[in-house]
Amino acid sequence: MSSLRYLAIHLPQFHPIPENNEWWGDGFTEWTNVARARPLFKGHYQPHIPADLGFYDLRLAEARQAQAALARQYGIDGFCYYHYWFHGRRLLERPFNEILDSEQPDFPFCLFWANETWEGRWHGVTTAKQTLMKQDYSGQDDLDHIRWLATAMADPRYIRVEGRPLFLIYRPLDLPDCARTLNTWREEMSRLGMPNPFFMASNSHAYTSDLLKYGFDGVLQFLPQLSLLDCFEPHDLKHHAKRLIANLAQGVMASDLHVYDYEESVRKMLVETEWPVFRSLFPAWDNTPRSGRKGVVLNNSSPEKFARLLWEVSRKTLEQQPEGRHVVFLNAWNEWAEGNHLEPDQQNGRAYLEAVRATKARITGVGAP
Repeated sequence: MSSLRYLAIHLPQFHPIPENNEWWGDGFTEWTNVARARPLFKGHYQPHIPADLGFYDLRLAEARQAQAALARQYGIDGFCYYHYWFHGRRLLERPFNEILDSEQPDFPFCLFWANETWEGRWHGVTTAKQTLMKQDYSGQDDLDHIRWLATAMADPRYIRVEGRPLFLIYRPLDLPDCARTLNTWREEMSRLGMPNPFFMASNSHAYTSDLLKYGFDGVLQFLPQLSLLDCFEPHDLKHHAKRLIANLAQGVMASDLHVYDYEESVRKMLVETEWPVFRSLFPAWDNTPRSGRKGVVLNNSSPEKFARLLWEVSRKTLEQQPEGRHVVFLNAWNEWAEGNHLEPDQQNGRAYLEAVRATKARITGVGAP
């Protein structure tokens, strides 16, 4: 029987906080972007309206319980919560604090440090670069950070790989000295009598780098990797002409939007590397709720295509990784403003979750296909 585990990356941004109230207006959450989205071309699926769980507020224990129950029902083995730490200051921390303090839901979890500076254009509202929350680093902050993390890692629900608490870093090469930080963390965990964590680097912004050489224990092949798609970065007239031609192939009369085919794009992103990677897959992508006509749409996604790709990714994981590392990351559980969610919506219902459960059953032989 396979030991395959599916971990779903979880966005905690569905509750208001004072900082977002100041930057974006009172009551702002990700739902604000989701609800105001509109279709930008014929056949464009927007807005994405939640089904079973509704427009939830993650300050409510009942919402968190419902998420965990649904994930467990469909073969997901844990949530990988994004963690926002800015030199000792945490943001969007309330849901996770309450998960720790209440010991509920009784569902496995780990943390994924989204260590990047927050900018105003993140939501597609401003065009100029506006720093909202800067990410800084220091030796003392490394100590403060790991001491806080040790509390979370001591929780019996905390996910382990090869018996070690799993911690992921979104932009590893932004650390001034990766090796120094990891060594500091390992030494402090040892001093605290805690196991050596399993530090995983996401290659989100270092796709061709061998991140293992910096001292990480594993590398996450983070998808989507939009920069691998044709004509993604440049913004000159030649680029717009190419984009228009490419968009016309998708039936879209626009040169600002980036419209690609979902399955074709995923296959471009699933490149082989010279070093072993932990694999991931995403069900869909459409960030126009955040970015409007500057957004990226991976068109023609479907639960059937997602299931086919998940089968391939899962098989490669079993073939290329030792048993203790049979982990696939599902990105994401609830990135609604990027059209990227396993949670049920009005159009597809639970079909993407059914694809997860059926694929896992097919591989493990456990559960109904």
